[in-house]
Amino acid sequence: MRDLDKALADIVAIRSQIAAGTAFRGYGPATMAATGAVALVTAILQFWLLGDPTGAPLGFFLGWFVAAALSGLIIWIEMRARSRRHHSGLADAMIHQAVEQFLPAGVAGILLAVVMWKFAAETLWLLPGLWQILVSLGIFASVRSLPRSVAFAGAWYFISGFAVVVLASRTHMLSPWTMGLPFVIGQSVMAAILYVASGENDVEE
Repeated sequence: MRDLDKALADIVAIRSQIAAGTAFRGYGPATMAATGAVALVTAILQFWLLGDPTGAPLGFFLGWFVAAALSGLIIWIEMRARSRRHHSGLADAMIHQAVEQFLPAGVAGILLAVVMWKFAAETLWLLPGLWQILVSLGIFASVRSLPRSVAFAGAWYFISGFAVVVLASRTHMLSPWTMGLPFVIGQSVMAAILYVASGENDVEE
């Protein structure tokens, strides 16, 4: 029994090592473009419906939490389907690795929002820029298993995050466009990178 447990542990370790050295193909360009569209629609709706986002921060951030959850669901559904097509037996290990790489940034973004809301509500104007910086860190953490050119998307979010912080520091105002436009551009860049890197055979897949 002990030998069986050791053998199973060795198999898991070997699969993890193989997954770590394999390019992850679970992200599709069409899905990344769709998440950019979600960000654009969210920004437009908030522009129309929220007369003063700064005066209604709950509505502002709730809208973006919903947009993030919807985008995450879209990515998760396609990631599972594509991983099973491209990685077959390694699909679960590859998905686990992809989630593990981005999870710290995602959890940090949620906890940061909760802490700022609870203990420093006057600093909420910083959150859009900080979220973009965290997204950039999540992308950089994923570079080793994705096309290296995704670093350009990470760099975009890194620069846009600091730019949004600087712009918002002048007024301490929340704006749907300081969230929407950076994510529309960033996700479009990701989609273009994945399209080029795949040679776009995904149309047939």
